[in-house]
Amino acid sequence: MPLQLPHQPLQIAAVPSPRVPAREDEAGPWHTEAVCRRDEAGLFFAPSKEPTAARLAREEAAKRVCARCPVMVECREHALLQPEPYGVWGGLTAAERRVVLARRRRRDMELKKAASTDRRIAAAG
Repeated sequence: MPLQLPHQPLQIAAVPSPRVPAREDEAGPWHTEAVCRRDEAGLFFAPSKEPTAARLAREEAAKRVCARCPVMVECREHALLQPEPYGVWGGLTAAERRVVLARRRRRDMELKKAASTDRRIAAAG
């Protein structure tokens, strides 16, 4: 998924079931491949009382690191399923992750409502 800039709408990715564990393969857990393991951790988490302009610049720099990461999607899903309340994870800030989670909840409710309606129609027919 391409890097989402603040002025672009967030895309909702296909999501595995919350019970599916994070990817583990012969190379080890996904986070061992994360590009951010080689960068300064301070880039991804806000210092206390950080001015807005500094926060926005830091978050954009963190998102650039995420954009070149081979495990960005796994990282994002981890942060959404945990949920991680702070920092930039998988190219999304905490606020952006809250938006994605709200959209997912709304979509899930709509799907349940549609399934319920379909069952009532099938039972009546």
